[in-house]
Amino acid sequence: MFGKDDGITTGQATLNSMLGQGCKIKGDIEIQGTMRIDGTFEGNISCPETLIIGKTGVVKGEIKVKNAVIGGKLIGNIAAANKIELQSGSHVEGDIQTGRLVIDEGVFFEGNCKMGSAAGSTSTTVSHQDSTSANKDWAARKEERKPEPANIR
Repeated sequence: MFGKDDGITTGQATLNSMLGQGCKIKGDIEIQGTMRIDGTFEGNISCPETLIIGKTGVVKGEIKVKNAVIGGKLIGNIAAANKIELQSGSHVEGDIQTGRLVIDEGVFFEGNCKMGSAAGSTSTTVSHQDSTSANKDWAARKEERKPEPANIR
C-alpha cells in the first residue's frame, strides 16, 4: 500500500521446492520459481525468482537469484538481481552483490558488498564456480583481511 513495489511477494508466491529441516543435500540446483531451504545444502543455486533460507537453513556455495531472504546461515557469495534481505539472527560469510540490501538488527555479515543498479544486473543464468574452490577463495580472502594487532603504549 505504501512505498514502492520491491518485487518480492514471498507470502503469496508459489513455493516450487523446499529442503526441509534435517535434510542434507550436496550438488547444484537450477530451479524455476521460489525455493525455501530449512535444511543443509552444499553447492551452487540458480533461481530466477526468490530463494528463502529459513532460520534453521545452512547453505555453503554460490548463489545467483532475483531475490533472497536469509534467516539462517550462508557461507559463500550471493548475487541477487533485485533485493537481498538479511533477517535478524542470520549469519553471512561471503560477498554480496545486489540492487538493494535490507539488514535487520542482529545480523552477522562478513564480506564485501556491491550495490546499485549495476550490481543487481547480474544474470541468474551465469555459470557458478565450483563451491569447494569458492569456499577456499573466501577463506583465503578472509585470512588476508585479518587486522594487525594495535600497539598501545
